[in-house]
Amino acid sequence: FAQKTVASRSGSRLVVSWAAMTASRRSGSKANSLDRAASDIAPSPAKNPAMDQPWSRQDLASIALLSLLYTLQGIPMGLSGSVPLLLAKTVGYADQAVFSLCSWPFSLKLLWAPLVDACYLPAVGRRKSWLIPVQLLCGAMMVLGHGAIDRWVEPEEPGAAPDTKSLTTYFFVLYFLMATQDIAVDGWALTMLSRERVGYASTCNSVGQTLGYFIAFVGFLTLNDPNTCNKYLRSVPVEGKGLVSLSAFVKFWGWVFLATTAYVWAFKPEAPEAKAAKVGKKQEDGGGGG
Repeated sequence: FAQKTVASRSGSRLVVSWAAMTASRRSGSKANSLDRAASDIAPSPAKNPAMDQPWSRQDLASIALLSLLYTLQGIPMGLSGSVPLLLAKTVGYADQAVFSLCSWPFSLKLLWAPLVDACYLPAVGRRKSWLIPVQLLCGAMMVLGHGAIDRWVEPEEPGAAPDTKSLTTYFFVLYFLMATQDIAVDGWALTMLSRERVGYASTCNSVGQTLGYFIAFVGFLTLNDPNTCNKYLRSVPVEGKGLVSLSAFVKFWGWVFLATTAYVWAFKPEAPEAKAAKVGKKQEDGGGGG
């Protein structure tokens, strides 16, 4: 009797286990069926149109121009970081603190940004009406004023202190012009690039300004330092003189400003206002891509 009882219990357990396995398989197949049905009903994720469309020649040219314009912005910024290092041995902290005020225009550009956006010459273009004059002024200041910079940093009179007030005024004006240029370029980038590529404007800004700052800070200090030049860049050492002086560096980039401005003026048309407004409306409605 005991053996029959054990056998019946074992059989009952086998039946229960088999039933549980069958139920599990059915629930699993049902879940898989529901998943397949949901995947068929649910829409596929939207694709970014910028990833599917090939780059146009116009977009590539616009990206290159934007990168160059933002790189030019970084040149005065990098120089304003290099000058305090050139003055470190001859002026105190108070004069260096005064010189640091030259960077204020970039922090305050929101005050005149509405004016730059609202006032323009329709025959020239909303953005070029400001971009061309400020870059011409900046280039002229760098080309015509390069000779005075060396005298302000290292006066010819023995024992004379550097003219930090003139240096601060000079770079303050450069910063003001570049802050105004930044307002114009930021606005122009929205219509210069196609709707699918407009998101790359911020990349051009970040990369361009960083590159310009690096050239005018690290690049200039390397070429201006006599020890670095004699050790790594010269075959015959020259005592007390680097490869590039501050005035020569400023003059070179002043000509680059003027050449770039001439190219933009002559060969880079701006989209008409009606087309620009239409592109802006599409970007607001569609979220802009890129």
